[in-house]
Amino acid sequence: MSERKPVVLVTGANGFVGRHVVPALTRAGWSVRRAVRSPEGTGDEVVIETIGPETDWTGALEGVDAVVHLAARVHHKHEEHAEGLYRSVNTAGTLHLARCAAAAGVRQFIFVSTALVHGRCNAGRPPFSEDDMLKPSGLYGMSKAEAESGLRRLSSGSEMKITVVRPPLIYGEGAKGNFALLTRAVKIGLPLPLAGIRNRRAFLAVQNLASFIVWRLADPRSTSNFEVFLLADQEQVSTPELIQRLAGASGKRPRLFYMQPQLLNFLLNIFGRLDAHDSLIGSFELDVSKALGIGWQPQVSLDEGLRLALAC
Repeated sequence: MSERKPVVLVTGANGFVGRHVVPALTRAGWSVRRAVRSPEGTGDEVVIETIGPETDWTGALEGVDAVVHLAARVHHKHEEHAEGLYRSVNTAGTLHLARCAAAAGVRQFIFVSTALVHGRCNAGRPPFSEDDMLKPSGLYGMSKAEAESGLRRLSSGSEMKITVVRPPLIYGEGAKGNFALLTRAVKIGLPLPLAGIRNRRAFLAVQNLASFIVWRLADPRSTSNFEVFLLADQEQVSTPELIQRLAGASGKRPRLFYMQPQLLNFLLNIFGRLDAHDSLIGSFELDVSKALGIGWQPQVSLDEGLRLALAC
């Protein structure tokens, strides 16, 4: 008789990150059960139409050894009742799933949070670390910080090991949001007034996130029931350097011109794009020494990650 493969339930399995994490887990020897909103008819999948405080996880968690929780409410900050939606899914939904997993005998629970629990900018101070006091930014960051707090409390009375991963902007094939917008601008040759920006920002290739999740599930040195890890590529670069790297990966010439940062900041404020100010002009550095200290190493470099992201 063949030895039983360990089973991992992955929420958000058919999302951007999930489509990279699931194959990585399969290659590592896990039997993956995919939690999806719409069935695709392939492999072991369970349909979970909504994630919230009342979701029935009974069947999905049967025989499961580990949970990787990727699903989240994101990019909906302008929706009516947005605060309730974020808290229902990202906070209450996460904690309900974790309690159900612990009751079902799940041994490991990995929650992909966000580095935005630290805020949006760390200019003038050292890189963020896991021990810093949290100052979450926006509804998304606040809902994730509240989920982390609840998971920490849950871990004190449970045998289930909980790992929280805090990534910065995740890029890769199929990424949306700011990375997709910046990639599109570079591909069409749009001139960008960012040549004078002198910042440093952390980014994370989706392949590196997937490899860390695989590593963490197999790490025999995990002794604490609750651990937090900041995660990023080893290179943390300025916004203009990222654009130059993106242009190189796409075979384009970067079109950057100089605009005084004060003027650029003024224009972004006029148009109400404070989020763009933080993501383009501000610094966002992360100390990833804790993740490296457990023996994990990024699978791809920044340049390799960008080439893979633009390979399609």
